Amino acid sequence: MCLLCDLKSPQPSASAPRPGHVWSSRRAFVLAAAASAASTTLPAAAQVDVGKPSSLRKLVPADEIEGAATQQYVQMMREAQGKQVLLPAGHPQVKRLHAIARRIIPHTAAWNPRAREWKWQVNLIQSPEINAFCMPGGKIGFYTGILDQLALSDDETAMIMGHEMAHALREHARERLAKSSATDIGLRLGAQLLGLGDLGNVAAGLGSQLLTLRFSREDESEADLVGLELAARGAYQPRASVSLWQKMAAKTGGPGIGFLSTHPTGPNRIRDLEANVPKVQGLYEQARKG
Repeated sequence: MCLLCDLKSPQPSASAPRPGHVWSSRRAFVLAAAASAASTTLPAAAQVDVGKPSSLRKLVPADEIEGAATQQYVQMMREAQGKQVLLPAGHPQVKRLHAIARRIIPHTAAWNPRAREWKWQVNLIQSPEINAFCMPGGKIGFYTGILDQLALSDDETAMIMGHEMAHALREHARERLAKSSATDIGLRLGAQLLGLGDLGNVAAGLGSQLLTLRFSREDESEADLVGLELAARGAYQPRASVSLWQKMAAKTGGPGIGFLSTHPTGPNRIRDLEANVPKVQGLYEQARKG
């Protein structure tokens, strides 16, 4: 099982990708959660309280939406490659993201057993946009704008990565899709429940919607808290969650902030994080000790 395909092969220079080089998911940063967790005991009971995931998400098969996400992610990375804005594995910022992911991913399966089978990928796109995402199935993307314009520390970057991972682990996109699909097909829903024909095929036509879904306030709160705990278990300072959103709040209303269009900030968000930091502080201190 391949853990880090890129790290086993000669690295390209830190300059823009070579023209003509076709991006391949096999050459991207790939980390199988199961392999990473092989020597890691799964965490004990969660320290943050987010309740159970919505059962409505089951109306859309997980493998359908994960497959659609993979296709969209591959297309997106190939387009970035063609524009010479997909940064290579040897770039310092890419290495930084990979290092953070290595420390967080082993703790994801406790939140979603499917994560053991996900082929995690992390890529960095050169763009001033302040944004990041994690698509269903563990497909992560960062834009250089969010790292540079917010001058993020490793701890703050880990909070963003954990937050985005949490959306995927809690299957918020799957839930949003199920709710919208149920509304769209109305009375036909009852007839489809036995075979899930229409709903099962909806995910395949999602395309870029997976990157523009607006999650509910409850979804955002869950992602904040699950991401906070994931990062703490990866030995990242919990207080960074507060400083991160303080930086986000200071950027509200500025141009090119895609992250805030789908992840609005506010004083309640910061207060909730402040209240939960003590709950995971012990996990952070234990993780630091190794």
